[in-house]
Amino acid sequence: MKFRDIFKPKPNKFMIMLVEQTEITVKGLDLLTHYLKKRSSNAAKEIVATEGQAVEMRRIMIEELMNTFVTPFDREDIFALSRDFDEILRYSSTTVEEMEILDVTPTPQMQKMADLLAEAAKELHLAVLRIEDKHYAVATEHANTARRIEHQVETTYREALADLFQEAKDIKHIMTVLKIREIYRHLSNAADRQNQAANVISDIILKIA
Repeated sequence: MKFRDIFKPKPNKFMIMLVEQTEITVKGLDLLTHYLKKRSSNAAKEIVATEGQAVEMRRIMIEELMNTFVTPFDREDIFALSRDFDEILRYSSTTVEEMEILDVTPTPQMQKMADLLAEAAKELHLAVLRIEDKHYAVATEHANTARRIEHQVETTYREALADLFQEAKDIKHIMTVLKIREIYRHLSNAADRQNQAANVISDIILKIA
């Protein structure tokens, strides 16, 4: 160990856990993009397992919050940010579970939405890293980029719904349309949670910068 390293502050356990949670989120959404390119039950199980890792990480986070007096920023913000990342993966897991149950074939719009979600997840991960190393302006840029991507997801979602219902012809086809609509809705909900996470990050920076 170098002498100067003795005086470096130790990494905060909550920042470490948030970074790990964002890494799990990035992994889960990358898996989702692969699943939507080539649907398989094994890939679906891997996504569900990834969500399980995130749930366990959140449980640990909550217990630590209950047992720790001093946190790097408001414990409510830590709780909210962790919850939003957990929800992002929950909607990703629900997407693949319902696609497997309902036997839904991926559409180009689903693939586009998932690609955007994965891109936004990486931006949120970078934002948390920049909070950790106190580069708050850069963290803000990443959070703003994640918000812009969320708007693209919502635009794709609305366009996909419009196209979907224009194609409805008979009762059998309408049932397929309704199944696909549910998948679109889950992806849109994941984007909403990403937007909320970006907002929480902005609130944190406003308080501590």
